[in-house]
Amino acid sequence: MGLVRPIRPASPEPIGLHTQAMDNLRFIRNAMESAGSFTAVPGLGGIVMGATAFFAAFAAHLSRNSRDWLKIWMAEAVLALAIGLAFSYRKATQNRTPLLSKPFRRFVLGVAPSVFAGALLTMVFYQGGLNHLLPAMWLLLYGAGITSGGAFSVRVVPVMGMSFLALGTIATLAPARFADALLAAGFGGFHIAFGWVIARRYGG
Repeated sequence: MGLVRPIRPASPEPIGLHTQAMDNLRFIRNAMESAGSFTAVPGLGGIVMGATAFFAAFAAHLSRNSRDWLKIWMAEAVLALAIGLAFSYRKATQNRTPLLSKPFRRFVLGVAPSVFAGALLTMVFYQGGLNHLLPAMWLLLYGAGITSGGAFSVRVVPVMGMSFLALGTIATLAPARFADALLAAGFGGFHIAFGWVIARRYGG
């Protein structure tokens, strides 16, 4: 006698509700992360960065030679980077949001090319005796990077970037004796002003 086979194939085992719910939550989270903006921009960190930039501008103005002047501003750049990362991590932790999110990576990718170009051109300009062009170059490239990266952040960030671009344009035409004042206005004044706005409107 032959085997009796069912006319309809057995239906696969149904997926549990818990598994479906987890898959849906994972999809929603990934979609929100991809479409979201980088909100961990540190407002308080910007204020601190601005304050250190004012001290750097004062110290650089009193420096004895161009080498000491450049060392002061390079030290300020490294310090500002450390402050920005520390306060970004602090804000992300307080808001319980991942710092290394897709918007953050996009923000970094928007800023990184300008930072790399600025570091490379700084060495080229210094070796070529073109120190008087450094302030304008720093302001322009920083503004370009913040404007690009700000497309993935809160609205006020690209506005800050465009403000740096405008100030950098002025610096290209200004006499060299105004270099430290312009750098103080940008890296000091703009960071404090926009940092205050970010801290008030977007927290931290």
